[in-house]
Amino acid sequence: MARTGKCLPFAVDVLRRIGQRVENRWSPELTEPTLYAMEEPLRRIRALHTASTITVYQAYSPEIGLPAIRDGRFPAAWKPGRMTWIKPSFMWMMYRSGWGTKEGQETVLAVEITRDGFDWALRHACLSSYVRGLHPDRGAWQRDLKRAPARVQWDPERDLHLRPLPHRSLQLGLSGEASSRYADEWIVSISDVTPLANEIHALVRNGELDSATGLLPQEQGYPASAELLAHLCP
Repeated sequence: MARTGKCLPFAVDVLRRIGQRVENRWSPELTEPTLYAMEEPLRRIRALHTASTITVYQAYSPEIGLPAIRDGRFPAAWKPGRMTWIKPSFMWMMYRSGWGTKEGQETVLAVEITRDGFDWALRHACLSSYVRGLHPDRGAWQRDLKRAPARVQWDPERDLHLRPLPHRSLQLGLSGEASSRYADEWIVSISDVTPLANEIHALVRNGELDSATGLLPQEQGYPASAELLAHLCP
């Protein structure tokens, strides 16, 4: 608990400083659930981003997460080339990691990476599932998926109770060249947001949803061009 008390202001400050550089300012009125659901497109990349970086989230065991926080890069135990999934949505990371309580996901990281790197991954990605009309045929999709160093899936965004929302957020899987580039070239900073996740979770459990919402990263629609996403949006 002492660690949480010391680290929480730092984690919030890191995300706030990133948020202060965000191109598209947060509109508080969009947090109202009904209006948000009405205006939100079915598929959109929502993220904390600046003119040159985007923040994504991952959760690891302390053996990997703590050295990554300390050194600003992944340790030797993190194997480049393996498939690793990055999540621009903080709430989807909370859903996937159970607020950082699942085994092997106890340390939640905010990884700030270059937009050039993120866009490269999107450009070279393939959808993780076959979509009739988007792919010539199933065989062509399977060949593309096998060759692609990145893959995309669109999963339901989550609310503070981790329930699915009508719109979907992007999950980006990196392997091979993309995974190596991510670890060696794209990372700008790595921050520990485990205390932040714990604090928001505690507020949700206590029914203090307004306070919990106020601590969430101020994610905005990422300015990816239609051309960049054409092969990834069914």
